[in-house]
Amino acid sequence: DEDAAKAWAKELECKSASFDDILADAAIEGVIICTATNEHTDVIVKACNAGKAVFTEKVLALTSAEAEEIKAAVLKNHTRFAISFPHLCSPGTQFAIETALSGKLGKINYARVRNVHNGATGNWLPPHFYDPIACGGGAMIDLGAHPMYLLCQVLGEPVKVHSAFTDITGHGVEDNAVSLLQFENGAVGVSETSFVSHNYPFIMEIGGETGSLIVNGGSVTYCCEETQNKWESPATLPGWKPSPLSQWAKANSPEEIPLCFGIDAATRLTRVMEMAYNR
Repeated sequence: DEDAAKAWAKELECKSASFDDILADAAIEGVIICTATNEHTDVIVKACNAGKAVFTEKVLALTSAEAEEIKAAVLKNHTRFAISFPHLCSPGTQFAIETALSGKLGKINYARVRNVHNGATGNWLPPHFYDPIACGGGAMIDLGAHPMYLLCQVLGEPVKVHSAFTDITGHGVEDNAVSLLQFENGAVGVSETSFVSHNYPFIMEIGGETGSLIVNGGSVTYCCEETQNKWESPATLPGWKPSPLSQWAKANSPEEIPLCFGIDAATRLTRVMEMAYNR
């Protein structure tokens, strides 16, 4: 949008330029991609081929085929790539994932993540969030991306996904959604999201054969052999990690970016979302 770009550039006292001009400017080391999701493939591939570092918002692409095209460009060009999975940086989710993967809860057979807000019923969510072409869907592909990548971090990649989507506010896309993920080892994951929930905290639950853990907003409790099978809060939690954007900006090479923000994690999320929408 050339007019919007010029107006904003004037406000910020900087210059506006076309995307091709940006890619041709050797002084620009990297680009942050916040275009509509259906434009990601073309824009990100061009940026990779131009030798730019790339940071993008979730999801990577709307189809697995497009995600693989992006991945090929990232690998071919040795692109310093990262995707925005910010919940992996919070103290509670870090503790939950580390505890689950450590084996302290036994074999994990269940995990649930609920991430919601009232953007639709509160009428504060911008209209383009309801564009099924640009976004590829509604609440699940947007806000629901966070539960999806967290579940994959704990349980791996699902083999089946079943979804129930409803449109409460009549925007034409789902604003209230649940996806049930089935994993090869028999574990079950539940991804819940909504644009119509008010004052509902972020929830993460993990259940294993010998223990369980619950993240409720900023609090964490868990129960396992380590706690003498009593529900307790951990004595300490990990500190906040720098945001994925900060970690990407400070990295000097692709190898310095954590795998959880890398191209394989990004393509996995697209595959899972594709299954969720092919319900």
